[in-house]
Amino acid sequence: MKTIAVIPTYNEKENVEAFARAVLSTAAVSEILFVDDNSPDGTGELIDRLSAEDQRIGCLHRPNKEGLGRAYVAGFKRALEMGADFIVQMDADFSHDPADIVRLVAAADSADLVIGSRYVKGGSTPGWPFKRRLISRLGGIFIRTVTGMPIKDPTGGFRCWRRDTLLALDLDSVESAGYSFQLEMNHRAWKRGCKIAEIPIRFAERAAGYSKITAGIAVESVKIALRLRFGRKR
Repeated sequence: MKTIAVIPTYNEKENVEAFARAVLSTAAVSEILFVDDNSPDGTGELIDRLSAEDQRIGCLHRPNKEGLGRAYVAGFKRALEMGADFIVQMDADFSHDPADIVRLVAAADSADLVIGSRYVKGGSTPGWPFKRRLISRLGGIFIRTVTGMPIKDPTGGFRCWRRDTLLALDLDSVESAGYSFQLEMNHRAWKRGCKIAEIPIRFAERAAGYSKITAGIAVESVKIALRLRFGRKR
């Protein structure tokens, strides 16, 4: 079975080489597909050099920064074209521990979508200040209440998808361009009756670089939750 890790990057030059090595050191990943949105710090060029040394590393270069959701859709499509049976999505900053990939892929043997969850028993967010932890928790409660999805960590970005699940979700019709992509994809899978599993992860602070998370992302998640619940049906 072929497992491809799809990893969007934007200004991750400080992390990407060590992260690629860590991901490939797990027995669960066959290949890595980075999706770089023309990073001005040279991340894409560095990935190309890594690819020349190791054919398991590839890069999908996009001309502009169009948002996390657009990057993932492009990466998922390419990974499906490459024959992936399982697709792991994760961040490149070591907030998602590559060692956890093995557990995510193993759980996907009996689930359509596996979410690495900060908020099931055993999950954690070490180093987070109280305010950030509170906002994240309350946001999850709000999303579950509004949408009805029984998912503890509806915005988490560390996941494993089965091939057939992504093919069934009509990636061309995904509307969310930014971080709310995570929420929309969960909702699509849940509405289709997909089996969704959550396994605990330790979500650490990034190893280097700067966070792309802003207050606007929380507002975006609230808006998409309301639209999914009350908006027009496609």
